Amino acid sequence: MKINNQIKSIAIGSFDGLHIAHKTLIEQADAIVIVERNGGYLTPGYKRAFYTSKICCFYHFDKVKSLTPGEFVAKMKEDFPHLEKIVVGYDFAFGRSKAGNAEHLDELFDGEVCIVDEVSIEGIPVHSRTIKAYLQKGKIVMANKLLGRKYRIDGEVVAGQGLGKKELVPTLNLHVEQYQLPLEGVYATRSKIKGVWLNSVSFLGHRVTTDGSYAVETHIYEQDLGKVEGEVWIEFVAFIRENRKFETLDVLAAQIKEDIEKSKELLR
Repeated sequence: MKINNQIKSIAIGSFDGLHIAHKTLIEQADAIVIVERNGGYLTPGYKRAFYTSKICCFYHFDKVKSLTPGEFVAKMKEDFPHLEKIVVGYDFAFGRSKAGNAEHLDELFDGEVCIVDEVSIEGIPVHSRTIKAYLQKGKIVMANKLLGRKYRIDGEVVAGQGLGKKELVPTLNLHVEQYQLPLEGVYATRSKIKGVWLNSVSFLGHRVTTDGSYAVETHIYEQDLGKVEGEVWIEFVAFIRENRKFETLDVLAAQIKEDIEKSKELLR
């Protein structure tokens, strides 16, 4: 694909999550070249563009992984005919079998190559894999700190068990794909519904008290939303508790009331 543009500088990487370290690269370039892989994202596909004002150009890994380092650089020069500067992280690897690194890029490209050092927050190196590890442990506050924003996922509203409205509290059940999901449990969240962010409490995990199925659901307290369809976003603010089994629905209902009060307290 030939891109007819006047772009003179690009930052190259996967940029999954568009976290704080990524921003140090991005701010030095006119556009972002995103090498897309498959699955388990902090921020899937085009949704990375929601977190930057820079032009985003996507290349799927499967389409470029067979290129030699020299061929990869040649492709960048062809697709960006006015290219003068490439910005990469210190650990950047590219080309077939990751044969090229940041220093190699400097040898192959006849313009300026800017290599950005590792970025740390409170002594913790900022990497997408580190943020994913914190999410998997339910450590939302630290994950958010490394991201430089609240972690978000989105999904389409689907039919749930029907138990919530009848026996517990009404929830919106979401079908979520591609995202790295946090630890199973209950979270203080904000949910974007019909274009408005509302305080909420959300659960994700296996419904071990009822049918055992996996669910992502959010409850907007003290509001009647009517019928909700389409896309809903969830923004994770704080972890409340891990998922666990309750002996009866009454016991679960009492716990949910506690979860709602805790969510209100955390979101004040």
